[in-house]
Amino acid sequence: MMLGTILAVVVAAGGSADALAQFQVKNVSLQVPAAWSRSAEDGTARFTAPSGDAYFLVDVGSVQTAGMKAQTCVDKIVASIGGANWARIKVGGQPAAKRLDSDNAPNGGVVDTVTYVGCDGKTTWSIVFHLEQGKKERFAPLAEKVGTSVKLQRGGGR
Repeated sequence: MMLGTILAVVVAAGGSADALAQFQVKNVSLQVPAAWSRSAEDGTARFTAPSGDAYFLVDVGSVQTAGMKAQTCVDKIVASIGGANWARIKVGGQPAAKRLDSDNAPNGGVVDTVTYVGCDGKTTWSIVFHLEQGKKERFAPLAEKVGTSVKLQRGGGR
């Protein structure tokens, strides 16, 4: 995970329509902005705004311990990446957590990082949204929509 990584986010003029489209990563489906470009590296899906001033990363993994309770799983994820300042939420009916961090960008601006993590006891997921703080009004509501749109698909015959 690239949590805490500070990347210079290029500020460019203009915006884009934020119509959302269904996207699937392994057994996790979520709503993503249809107009954003998509790439993948080392199993991480990356979505970048056409303007270049926001992007988010989606990671999906498997729980290594069989029979773990969903809340225990979320607690372990949060503890492993710094347990402070997490809001406990539910996403797709499952336990999740959300955190906002602000960091100084190398170019002198401030970058907000909105992180969502969740687990249903079998599958873990994270969405890390990086946005230029000056564009918060534009991108923070979108980060919320994307981060709370996660649904886990059940494999097999239930």
